[in-house]
Amino acid sequence: MIFSSLEFFVFFSVLIGILLLARSQGFKKIILLGASYFFYGYWDERFVFLLAALTIVNYAIGFQIESTQNPEKKRWLIAGITFNLIVLGFFKYFNFFIDSLNLGLNVLNLNLSNLRIILPIGISFITFEVISYLADIYRGTSRPAKTFWDFALLVAFFPHLISGPILRSSQFLGEIEKGIHLNRENFSQGAQLFLLGLVRKVIVADRLALFVNEVFKQPADYSAMTLWLAVMGYAIQLYCDFCGYSDMAIGTAKILGFDIPKNFATPYLSRSITEFWRRWHISLSNWLRDYLYIPLGGDRRGKVQQYGNLMIVMLLGGLWHGASWNFVVWGGLHGGALVVHKLYADRIPKSSVTQAWDYQLCANFVTLLFVCLTWIFFRSSDFSTSLFILQKLWGVIDPTGINWFATALAIAVPMFILTDYAGHQLAQGMRLRLSSLPGLCAFFFVMFGVVFLAPAQPAPFIYFQF
Repeated sequence: MIFSSLEFFVFFSVLIGILLLARSQGFKKIILLGASYFFYGYWDERFVFLLAALTIVNYAIGFQIESTQNPEKKRWLIAGITFNLIVLGFFKYFNFFIDSLNLGLNVLNLNLSNLRIILPIGISFITFEVISYLADIYRGTSRPAKTFWDFALLVAFFPHLISGPILRSSQFLGEIEKGIHLNRENFSQGAQLFLLGLVRKVIVADRLALFVNEVFKQPADYSAMTLWLAVMGYAIQLYCDFCGYSDMAIGTAKILGFDIPKNFATPYLSRSITEFWRRWHISLSNWLRDYLYIPLGGDRRGKVQQYGNLMIVMLLGGLWHGASWNFVVWGGLHGGALVVHKLYADRIPKSSVTQAWDYQLCANFVTLLFVCLTWIFFRSSDFSTSLFILQKLWGVIDPTGINWFATALAIAVPMFILTDYAGHQLAQGMRLRLSSLPGLCAFFFVMFGVVFLAPAQPAPFIYFQF
């Protein structure tokens, strides 16, 4: 059940109707928790038991961390982090490490067998969220959830459950305490955000996917020009797919009365790779900074260790995205770029030259080019395919035979710019009043456009695989 499917609209409409009939906040929370478990179990009912187990164990460990003193407190934190990483490692990385180990064992004519493991959807996001919950209790920056049901709702809250944003317990538990409030203002704001995300996903990302997937499936069949267009198309597709999901998640939560922080801030306008990571997947970037980079020492122990910490964080961040060497290489490239930018920024102070518009434009172009080229490792099926595409990009530019793809980009790029502008306007507080005639007309006009332009089968969100 994905946000852009008919099943979700039926599910969410029924949920809203039931919540409107419920009187007490406690009953509303139980209804929302049950709906969240139904939403998760809709993918595979076996995952519900894993979600419940993670919730019970982490709630108990959080209580122990709060009620004990060091060194016992620290032992409980280590036990909790270890437990969660073992669960994540087993489901997501077991076969990856077996395959990597077999590369060395082949020399000895040995081979280890893989297990048929189904990856629970959203397991990476859930793991990071419960680890941050335990760490915040240990640090004293957050109190444990007042009740087990509040914590269960924090973990299972369906709008963000599958692909984030990664919630901070201190922020979301406060939202839970405020209660579930369905009103016209929340609905208006949430519906417009949801609709914006739906346009990004269905009209831009899903349409581009039809062309991007064909090129990346058989890159040898296409010219250098077509590959360049596919790389640019994928950059737009990935952004609109993931940002679209985040918009729909935030919008859905807002309709229910919950405020979730934004996850993107026009990242492709960044003028450095450091700025890019402040704007892209903000909840993950903040998590890696607060729970990995700073505990490693951050920038407090000299430049050399700072650069090493950046590389460790980005390599692990790459591996978090998927059990593949492609993601490790992608993370390593971004880590290296962050180090290079730090070295450059430390030696070139801000001046009238670096603040000039042409310098800024050039910096934006270089950053965007680097990001687009590294997305090749993110999208390709394996490392050798990534290298083949990178090599072929620098071949002879032949503009023939690309009309179909150029047409797709000609439609997608303006829509990408328009939706980003609309997102900026919504962030600034400009909203239509859906109760007014112009607001209703605009809403139904866009909905009609989405239905008319949507592919026959809604595509799953890219980040669901992580």
